Amino acid sequence: MSTSVKLEAGDTAPAFTLTDQDGAPVSLADYAGKKVIVYFYPAASTPGCTTEACDFRDNINSLKSAGYQVLGVSKDEAPALKKFQSEQSLNFPLLSDPDLAVHNAYGAYGEKSLYGKTVTGTLRSTFVVDETGNVQLPLYNVKATGHVASLRKKLGLD
Repeated sequence: MSTSVKLEAGDTAPAFTLTDQDGAPVSLADYAGKKVIVYFYPAASTPGCTTEACDFRDNINSLKSAGYQVLGVSKDEAPALKKFQSEQSLNFPLLSDPDLAVHNAYGAYGEKSLYGKTVTGTLRSTFVVDETGNVQLPLYNVKATGHVASLRKKLGLD
């Protein structure tokens, strides 16, 4: 179930259509002509994922004013995503990828070290997709804390 795909800058971003927290379909194609930040996180309502999601929430206005849309993707089902969005007042779509097809297409699922053990799971990853649908910035194995500040710096938004 793990993947060896590793996207690079300039690659075409893999197309997808996933269900959001409300059960509505959301496609990457819906954002054609716009800049999109697609980030993958292991599980809704866990400490690190909450930190990361709230960081995006708190920075959403400055990201949007710079032309970026944010999409969070996890393997959680819609009801868990809805609860997470509601509890944390998240102001961007959360997408459900239970079969991990999109995780695998982006190389965001595979082996990682967790507390000294090798496990297979979601690799906390972020991809900035430009207006033409190409990967502008692929970031693998990011840290939850301080991620958005680091991302803003890489995008020249600070």
